[in-house]
Parts: sequence; structure tokens; C-alpha cells
Amino acid sequence: MTAIARITLLSLVLGLSACAVQRPEPTSLPPIPPSQPRPTPSPTPTPGKPSIPAKPAKPMPRTSASFAPPPGGNSHWDAKMGVYVLDDQPNTFYRQRTYYRWNNGWSRSISPNGPWEETDIHGVPGGLGRQFGQ
Repeated sequence: MTAIARITLLSLVLGLSACAVQRPEPTSLPPIPPSQPRPTPSPTPTPGKPSIPAKPAKPMPRTSASFAPPPGGNSHWDAKMGVYVLDDQPNTFYRQRTYYRWNNGWSRSISPNGPWEETDIHGVPGGLGRQFGQ
């Protein structure tokens, strides 16, 4: 009797496990109506000028997933350089509680208004240094 019980139990487990690994059949959902009107086609290109299709604008992230933005300043995240770019101060950047400034050489500070101390390429984030050809 124990052999029959074992076989029955084994058959039940195998049967249920086969059901668990099968993927459900895809169901077709009704189309979602567009939330915005379709864009109108652009005017026909001028003869003699090749038409270059425009790439859709990819929005740039305003913040980083890894680094906090600078306190109290308008800035945006530049993923290529790996720093926040201060919008109000030219060539001034921020990452990890440190501000970096390019003015014919690198300097850094803990405040966007200084005091600034000079540093070399090794004192700035790598992407930032590469962007400025250092």
C-alpha cells in the first residue's frame, strides 16, 4: 500500500508542477486611445535639400539615481560627465558635496561661492576631466 501511495503522491506533485511552469496564454487587450493628438506631418522638404528625419528628443534626467543634487541651486544631471551642471554659474559642477570649477585649470570648493583651491585632473571626477580634454 505504501508503494501505491508514493506513486500517487509523486504523480500528483509532477502533475501540479507541470501546471506551475506553463505560461498563460497571451490575451489581446483593447487598444488604448491616445492621450494626445497625433503629430501632423512636417511640410515637404525643399527641392535640392535632403530630408533628415528628426530623432525624438530624449528627455535628460534632472537628477542622478546615485548622487544627490547640490543644495539650493538650479542644476541638471549630466550623465556623460557624471556631475551636476550648475545652471546659474558657467563651468561650475557639483558631485558628492564638492563643487568643481573650470577656469583655465581646475579648482574645487565645498561652496559654490568659494573659497576655491586649485587642483589637477586627479582631483575631479573622471568624466568631467575627459569632457574638458584633460
